[in-house]
Amino acid sequence: MKTIVLSTLNAKYIHTSLALRYLKAFSQHDFPGIQIAEYTIKDPAMNIVSDIYQRKPDVVGFSCYIWNIEETIVVVSMLKKIMPELVVVLGGPEVSYDTEYWMNRLPEVNFIVVGEGEETLHHLLTELEGDRALYSVFGLAYRNKEERVVINPPRPKLALDDIPTPHRFAEDVPSLANRVVYFETSRGCPFSCQFCLSSIEVGVRYFDMERTKSDLLYLIRSGAKLIKFVDRTFNIKRDYAMEMFEFLIQNHSGCVFQFEITADIMRPEVLDYLAENAPPGIFRFEIGVQSTNDLTNSLVKRRQNFAKLTRTVTKVKESGKIDQHLDLIAGLPEEDYNSFRKTFNDVFALGPEELQLGFLKMLRGTGMRHDAEKYGYLYMDHAPYEILGNKILPFSDLVRIKRVEDVLEKYWNAHRMDHTVRYLIEREFTSAFDFFQEFGDYWEERGWQKIGHQLEDLFTRLHAFLKHRGTAKLDVIEGLMKLDYFLNHKYKPRKIWWDFTLDKPRQSDYLRLLAEQPESVSGSFAALGIGEKELHKHVMIEKLPFRLDRYLQSGELDRTSEQLLIVYFPPDASAKPQPFTLELEPTSA
Repeated sequence: MKTIVLSTLNAKYIHTSLALRYLKAFSQHDFPGIQIAEYTIKDPAMNIVSDIYQRKPDVVGFSCYIWNIEETIVVVSMLKKIMPELVVVLGGPEVSYDTEYWMNRLPEVNFIVVGEGEETLHHLLTELEGDRALYSVFGLAYRNKEERVVINPPRPKLALDDIPTPHRFAEDVPSLANRVVYFETSRGCPFSCQFCLSSIEVGVRYFDMERTKSDLLYLIRSGAKLIKFVDRTFNIKRDYAMEMFEFLIQNHSGCVFQFEITADIMRPEVLDYLAENAPPGIFRFEIGVQSTNDLTNSLVKRRQNFAKLTRTVTKVKESGKIDQHLDLIAGLPEEDYNSFRKTFNDVFALGPEELQLGFLKMLRGTGMRHDAEKYGYLYMDHAPYEILGNKILPFSDLVRIKRVEDVLEKYWNAHRMDHTVRYLIEREFTSAFDFFQEFGDYWEERGWQKIGHQLEDLFTRLHAFLKHRGTAKLDVIEGLMKLDYFLNHKYKPRKIWWDFTLDKPRQSDYLRLLAEQPESVSGSFAALGIGEKELHKHVMIEKLPFRLDRYLQSGELDRTSEQLLIVYFPPDASAKPQPFTLELEPTSA
């Protein structure tokens, strides 16, 4: 067997497939002709097929997930038409369940590897070169001479340290800095959440600590900039997590590490250690909250103490060291529209840097898919198997929640208008959910979901929505929007979305004042030492009808005087814009 191509279609170019690298590492000693070929789901099928064809493989294997299975099927069909003798192997979580269905649906596929694939693939390749005793390959699905589908018994779990490291391929080094590196220190999950595939695998197994540290050091020293740990619950063992946190703090060299943690079991001493020792920005936590409805959580066998979760998220946020990404799932059992609204508001109130709103998917092999009829679920026939409604959450409500998701991504998770959105939620809308819902409804009414947008479009559309609903204190909100707009630029913006309140002569007068009396702004502004010519090149000014400095410091809305907003854009694009204020004449407000 000369050439074996291991392939997958990643969701994005920056992603990498850890699974393919494990498979190659395990088998390359006996099968040196293994190549890795990664594509994306947006690549034209013809381009993928052409590239694989030119590699002249004898065997091609695809790693399959809900995000790529349908695109993979198209590629496999084309490959088999032009290379009928090609041996096609599928593996991965999407085909590891309902395997007979996949074998029957895809006659072009010769084999499916079920579950952990390292040892099974190696055994299969060995048999293909030898006696072809396929019945002996545990964890394999195939067709016998009568074309009947045979699914062999599952393969016992591997001892993880028997798997060679997947992180030492020389060909990966040049791209480490520009792509996401996925890393696992363990396999398995201690929990039984019925919507998740991880609930099916019992127990947690760990890789050797010293091997893990050695691999991480190699990646960091080879230029990796973002390492995402794929452990389902990174902090399940306190001592293990602490040792890893300490090691990464000592050796990070600017690399960023992202973990999935279970917040309500995070020990206070671990939080105290991170608050005191973690450098800002090197750790990110992803926390699956999913729902704050106790009945819902009990029905999906999800043990969660929201009070303890809140304590952890709050303490991490107060430290200012670690960004937090919190996840929600709309459509879980007994969570109707109003219940989900409460869940959303409960979690948004924790102030996460990112709040991901997802929708329940009926994954093959999960308890939720098995119980779908009990709750009246309707869902897509093909991946990603997203729900279309249930007994208490009709499709009409799901569609409305999707509008929330759309504007949440654009206006909160992208952090384009933090000052503005916080003001609106705290002072103008009943709750965060109501802001995103009302704006999302307006967005769709205008047909904006059908067209693209530039940065200024996001501002003009929000402004149109606020004006349409007669929002109070619109001039104050406009001032915050102007601040946010400036802060979104690395350089002095060439265009703005509003009419300046200052004409050019007045602007020139103020810039001259700033050049001659910079200390009237602040000592830090004076320390910049900006001359009048540079002020014209690197500073934007605008008049605001309230004391912005006081609002940013205390939240107090003081309209007794106007202020000049001064934003300095450093010539170095890596530096952030710096806002300052200068108090102007008192007003009658």
